[in-house]
Amino acid sequence: MPNLTLEDIAKQAGVSRSTVSRVVNNNPNVNENVRKHVQDVIITTGYHPNPAARSLASQRSWMIGLVLPRSVSNFFIDPYFPRLTQGVALACNQYNYTLGLFLVETKEDEKRIFPRISRKGLLDGILLQTAPMSDNFIDSLVESDFPVVVAGRPFNNHDVSYIDVDNINAANQAVHHLIRLGYTRIATITGRMNSTAGIDRLEGYRKAIREQGWDVDDGLIAEGDFSEKSGYSAMQHLLPLKPDAVFVASDTMAFGAIRAVQEAGLHVPNDISFIGFDDLPIAAQSDVKLTTVRQPIVQFGARAVETLIDLIDNGTKPTRRIIMDTELVIRDSCGALQKYVDKTKLENVNNYGSALIY
Repeated sequence: MPNLTLEDIAKQAGVSRSTVSRVVNNNPNVNENVRKHVQDVIITTGYHPNPAARSLASQRSWMIGLVLPRSVSNFFIDPYFPRLTQGVALACNQYNYTLGLFLVETKEDEKRIFPRISRKGLLDGILLQTAPMSDNFIDSLVESDFPVVVAGRPFNNHDVSYIDVDNINAANQAVHHLIRLGYTRIATITGRMNSTAGIDRLEGYRKAIREQGWDVDDGLIAEGDFSEKSGYSAMQHLLPLKPDAVFVASDTMAFGAIRAVQEAGLHVPNDISFIGFDDLPIAAQSDVKLTTVRQPIVQFGARAVETLIDLIDNGTKPTRRIIMDTELVIRDSCGALQKYVDKTKLENVNNYGSALIY
């Protein structure tokens, strides 16, 4: 049925034109039964809203910008960001928003891109992956009262909405799991120390060591940058110190570290055990299946979109603070399955609230 209008849908559905408009624009002030009925008529007729008319009527562009402080090459190499983008894109599709992707690598990029993305009418809101260089960017967006949600805790106490996981607690639980397995010389490979995720995961490691009554040995702390190469180099630095377990702040770095261990003629987990962070698909698919902290990356992206739409619809104040749950996923690399064949014993090893998945 070509060239259908809102009036045509309203007539077939037996409702007013304004009701159809509210359904099309995802307005919450519609009875759910009425919404479903109108949506059924839309699906049956094959009606598609006119994007230009929709924008004019709502004074919105129906576009969300995702700003990632990464170069194009790093964006496709690091598996975290495609999964985050997948979650964002799925939610944008669900709520009828178009997604614009902006990769920002330098301060000069920020200066060039800010006037474009903050210009009224181009975007309805912005999702921003936190990074050190993004702080001034965040300040500028907050001052303009533009709807913005930051993925990851910002460095400074910005008056901005953000979504994150509890990185300190998640890392703390992971290291406590290694302690309960009987490891006594536990090292860590950190993320970048100019990122809140890197800082918080290191603090979780330190906290677990102190809670055990041990002194923190700074020699067992090696800094990485979330890349596989940095995990490999950091592990080469740690090997002469003979750790018996390593908590690694990302899965990608963990596999670099495991490669260094294997090249040294050692075995995982018999000689050195590992826990990573992220639970990327490769964690369950590799030869050495990785015990890791699962953060819901795809769901994280989707929830960020939902939070941003809330800001767009209902205003940027008060700010929103959303902390999502993590799980400790037990696989081969930590040695738990070898040490504790009986699941009852394994469950007793970890009573810190993390979900154990076999």
